[in-house]
Amino acid sequence: MRKRATTAIMVAAAGITVAGGMTLAAASSDGSQDVTSASDAAAGSRRTTTASPKAPASAKTPKPKSEQTVSTKDENAKKKLPSGVSTATSFWDSQTASGKRMSYKTLASPYWPLGTKVKITYKGESATGVVQDFGPAEWAVAQHSPPAIVDLSEKMMDDLTGVRSNSVTVKFQVLKMGSGRTYRSGGTGYGLAMGR
Repeated sequence: MRKRATTAIMVAAAGITVAGGMTLAAASSDGSQDVTSASDAAAGSRRTTTASPKAPASAKTPKPKSEQTVSTKDENAKKKLPSGVSTATSFWDSQTASGKRMSYKTLASPYWPLGTKVKITYKGESATGVVQDFGPAEWAVAQHSPPAIVDLSEKMMDDLTGVRSNSVTVKFQVLKMGSGRTYRSGGTGYGLAMGR
């Protein structure tokens, strides 16, 4: 009886409540806990353990970058635009299929939509133009190797090669796909023009 009274006094003095309990715990301001079993309390001993700090319930662990979802805009930006080697021919017309006036930057292609921006490189010299017309014709595309999938304005051809009316092998790189009409969606050189 005397032991129980002593235990009760010790527990009350430590600010710990025993509820049918074997183990008593009281938290201190430094994050440690004083843990006392009923038998230890009777013997007047105590052991200290340090509790792991808990993150607040509202805190979220950020996902690694590999798991983060990529927005649709980013996916579209990563889509590879066509590039390669083709034959380029030259032309000059007073009217274009787009309705815009012929200029130095006017290009024609049977496969790329009107408004497509393309960089053309010949022997290290480059020029950028915009598809504003349709051509060359299917027979003209097919008679060249590699296929002639682009017509340059005579002024651009002259600037790059020194000859206005010409047929040369060039590197092409689509910089931005246009949103206008297309003339054909198949035929000789279509796969090349679409980067397939």
